[in-house]
Parts: sequence; structure tokens; C-alpha cells
Amino acid sequence: MKTRITILFLALFMSVNLGFAQQDEECMNNLSIFDSYVKSKKYDDAYGPWKIVREKCPKFNRAIYVHGEKILKHKVENSSGAEQVAHIKDLMLLYDQSREHFESRYDLGEILVDKANLAYKYRKELNMSDEQVYNMFDEAFKKDAKNFDSSIGLYTYFSLAVDLFDAQKKTAQQMFDKYDDVMGMIESIEESYTEKLNKLVEKEEAGTALTKNEPKYKANFEANLAAFDKVKSSMDQKVGERATCEVLIPLYEKDFEANKTNGEWLQRAMNRMYAKECKEDPLFLKLVQQKNTIEPNADTAYYLYILTGEQKYLDQTIALSTDPLKKAKLYKGLANELKSKGSYGKARQYYMEALKLNPSDGSPHLSIASMYAKSANNCGDTNFNKRAVFWLAALEAEKAGRVDSRLRSAAAQSATSYRASAPSKTDIFNCTCAGEVIQIGCWIGRSVTVPKN
Repeated sequence: MKTRITILFLALFMSVNLGFAQQDEECMNNLSIFDSYVKSKKYDDAYGPWKIVREKCPKFNRAIYVHGEKILKHKVENSSGAEQVAHIKDLMLLYDQSREHFESRYDLGEILVDKANLAYKYRKELNMSDEQVYNMFDEAFKKDAKNFDSSIGLYTYFSLAVDLFDAQKKTAQQMFDKYDDVMGMIESIEESYTEKLNKLVEKEEAGTALTKNEPKYKANFEANLAAFDKVKSSMDQKVGERATCEVLIPLYEKDFEANKTNGEWLQRAMNRMYAKECKEDPLFLKLVQQKNTIEPNADTAYYLYILTGEQKYLDQTIALSTDPLKKAKLYKGLANELKSKGSYGKARQYYMEALKLNPSDGSPHLSIASMYAKSANNCGDTNFNKRAVFWLAALEAEKAGRVDSRLRSAAAQSATSYRASAPSKTDIFNCTCAGEVIQIGCWIGRSVTVPKN
């Protein structure tokens, strides 16, 4: 149960539900007592008066459920055996009661996921099977997916699907479908955080100071995005060898005829084959062409461009992509492909387009820095100027850490490595060129200033 940030007028125990014309003095007194104990983290002392209020006046104040969760979690963590199981079940009941009595403050999906997370954590104590716990998460997904936004819950939900596949209780297709379901939910959540974060990053990059509260919001958005990045990485590790080309190709070959008019199936199949580097197999082209025939979109155009290299498909990709964040992702994908082929100038162009649409994603900066570093030997007319390219690479890498906290460490390491390959202080002293601007040629076409110290 997520504790909402709430203004509690005159302290929690003074907040009175206007629906009560007459207040119960016993409930008011005990609410005051357990509120004070909880604030002092004396949860065992709080338990008695809290239980009285919960049982006698369940609608009296939301503190019953906000503080009650803390009290019961303490009881669960500090008990064992039958007593612990009783507290776990009581916490499950409390989650249900919180929504029963304060429905507007607790979304159904939130409550169901909290119960499922609790069940998973104590599945051994509750003697619950993986399938039973999975079904609890599945209920939350089916009944209120939009409020299923727990990063831990989403990973556990998918992880259990893989475990059930391993136990031969789910098919490979069911496992892959659940992967796509969960990834889709994560991408939707990430999009919301990214849109908010981009506004703050653009503000900072424009030289405008953030307001008093905006740094906290920014840190919150970054922390949530980092958490979901870890979930996605963990999901890919979990699915591991279960989703290799050797597994995917026979599966999709077998099911192609039955699903060739199913746009969602075709989309998911071609996306997964591309992600797993199966694009060289004829089946990938078959999937893409079929999807492009019945439901052309930016993805099919992009894949056709990757397969054929024809400009018309590139133009179609850009024309069909309208969502800014999805378009940024496509631009980055195009840039990555061009980079892998050594088309650095064109790749940088698309990385820059991606940055315009999604400035809080620092990875394009790191990719551009990498291309600069790899081109150092070819883009300078003297040994000093060739090595000066590494200053440019370092500056570009540092941009990544500035706009994307998730890459701060990697960006700092890259920048340090690049600077180590740049001219030394002795080299600068010997050339007497500190402060001079060096023009870098070839595809880079940029300039860099020689450091003065």
C-alpha cells in the first residue's frame, strides 16, 4: 500500500471525516495514542489502541490504514509460525478494508498488487504455489492494469510466468506474451515519467534555474526511470536462453499461418526477432512484409529499411512516426544501425534528432562520443590535432551524465578515459597553444579549445 503524500491538517488524529456528525471519544483518544506511538516507531505499543479504532470506527480516519500498514508489517517481520501467518493475513485484510472504507484514495490495482507482493514475499509461510501467486498478479493486471505500476510487482509477475514455463505449466507463447504485456506497461509508465523529466532537463539546459521543488521532482522521475531500467534488464536476463533465435524461429514458423492476419501477433513476433538479432533469417522478412501488408506502421517501415536499405522506407518510417518518444526511439535505432555500418555522419544526425525529442536520454551523447574517439586517427592533420579529438569526445560524454543521471557514472568513466588519450599538459606547454581553437575535419566538422590548465 503506497503511502500517499497527504496534508494532514492539525496532525493526523485531528483530521475528522465530515460524514460523522458525532465523534466517538474513545476512537479519538486511541487514534491520538497510536498516532503518537507510530511516529516514535513504537509499533508494538501502537497495536492495541490502533486495533480498537480499526474495529470500532473503521471509517474514522485514513490513519487507521496508513499507520496500520506500518504496524502490521512490523508484527509480520518480528513474529514467526502461526502468529506470523495470522499477521500476514490480517495485513491482506487491511489492504481490502482500506479500499472498502476510503475507495477514492486507494485504486483497485494498487491494492491487488500490494496483496500479491506480500503473498510472494511470504509464499512459503502461506504455503502458496507459484501459480497461486501468479494468479494474484494476473488479477491486478486484468482488473486494473493502469494502476499496476509497481516496479517490483511487474518484475515478479513476469518472473513467475517464466518459472511456470519452466515447470511446463505455461507455453512459450504465453511466456513471450506476458513479456510483451509487462514491457508494454513499463514503456507506458516510463513515457509518463520521461515527458515530465524532459521539461525539467530542457529548462536546465536552457540555463533556467529550477524552482524550489523541481529538483525533488526531477530526482523522483530519474529514480523511477532507473528502477524500471533495472526491471527491463532483469526481465531480459530472466528470459535468457528461452528466447534465442533457435527457440523463436520454429515457434513463429509453426504459428505463422494461424496468425498472419493478427496484427498484434505479427508486431510482437517481428519485434522480438529483431531484438534477439534474428533479422537475418528469412522468417523475419516474411513477418515484416506481412505486417506491412495488413497494418503498415513506423516499425514495419523501419525494419524494411534495415533489410533493404531503400530510402523510401526510411522516409516512410519518419512520416508514420508521430509520437515524440517513439520517434526518438526510432531515430536512435536508425542511428545505431548506421553507426554499426560506419556511417558516422549520418548516425550523428539521427542521434541529434533523437536528443531533440527525448533530451533526458543521454545515451546518444555517449554514442556520439564513441564515434568521435574511433575517428580520432582519421580526423586530424597532425598527431596533436588527432589526439585533440578526444577532448571533444570527453565533452560529449559529459553531456550524457549531465542530462541523464542513470548514465552519470558511465559518462564520467568514459570522459576520463577519453581525456587520458588527449594531449597531456606537457604537450600543451610544448606547443604553446593553450586556449587556441582547433578545427576538426572529416565527418566530425567541429572545433575544440585547447585547455589552459
